[in-house]
Amino acid sequence: MPSILPSDRPRELIIRTHDTTNPEFGFSDLSNLPIEYLMKNSVLCLDKPAGPTSHEVATWVRRILGTKRVGHGGTLDPGVTGVLPMGIENATKVMQALLPAGKEYVCVLELHERVNEDTIREVMFEFVGKIYQRPPLRSSVKRVLRVRTIYYIDILEIKGRLVLFRVGCQAGTYIRKLCFDVGEAVGVGGNMRELRRTRVGPFKEDNNYLCSLYDLKDAYHFWKEDGDESELRKYLLPIEFALQHLPELNVRDSAVDAICHGADLAANGVVSLSSGIKKNDLVVIKTLKGEAIAVAKALETSERIAKISSGIIAKTERVFMERGRYPPMWKKKEK
Repeated sequence: MPSILPSDRPRELIIRTHDTTNPEFGFSDLSNLPIEYLMKNSVLCLDKPAGPTSHEVATWVRRILGTKRVGHGGTLDPGVTGVLPMGIENATKVMQALLPAGKEYVCVLELHERVNEDTIREVMFEFVGKIYQRPPLRSSVKRVLRVRTIYYIDILEIKGRLVLFRVGCQAGTYIRKLCFDVGEAVGVGGNMRELRRTRVGPFKEDNNYLCSLYDLKDAYHFWKEDGDESELRKYLLPIEFALQHLPELNVRDSAVDAICHGADLAANGVVSLSSGIKKNDLVVIKTLKGEAIAVAKALETSERIAKISSGIIAKTERVFMERGRYPPMWKKKEK
């Protein structure tokens, strides 16, 4: 079984029609957005240290950057380290969109007695797929039995009673509980000894945009004191980065401002789209320049959207783009 998360699944682009975009509106180059814009509309991939809570880390980021709002995507326990996506100001809206992307962890499982390696491998691979979990007593959510998906488990090393493994899983999976259940399944008991999150959808630890709190503070200082924005620009990623795992609907310039005002998306506004969209899937609506306008719930499949000429095909749920970036080309209904 390949070690991939939902965000890795390949999609093809379906061309529904052809249209052009006016270069006078919006941002034509998302890789070179103004730094002042990024300070209010960006995401960053923070390397959370052991000790503080995720909320405390978000507060420190807010103070470092001097911003009003910072939100994080996916809480990590105080002792857990690793990838913690952060949304700056307006980008706090995109954090919820990371839920379907999948997460990856590297974990050290400590078994209470030595177990044959073949047995360990056989038992752990049985946990790949749908599993039942009840949140632990210390969790902040209601303790009801729920189903979560384990996408893959790769055993990296077994040394005595310690098992080092990588796991890809659905959001809301408790790795501590997974370790306990594996220990029970092999018959000797077990517990999570160490945990690091290595990935949340498109956010990965093995890239140069991963930053520590110290890196971020230095980069901000270089910009403010020396006018050098290169380091800060490396860490402040456009909102679109956090949405790249979602299937997309690319729309005409004439549809953009209406969506910014909360309108749902009609079929005749779509120029191209991703393959594999199913009803009720979360999708991102983009301009022809690749700018994220909003996330929406698909009301039709890719096959249907590619063929039909009228009707609402996506219900707008969360708007990211500010009104007025594109001119209004729609008529308000008379009261």
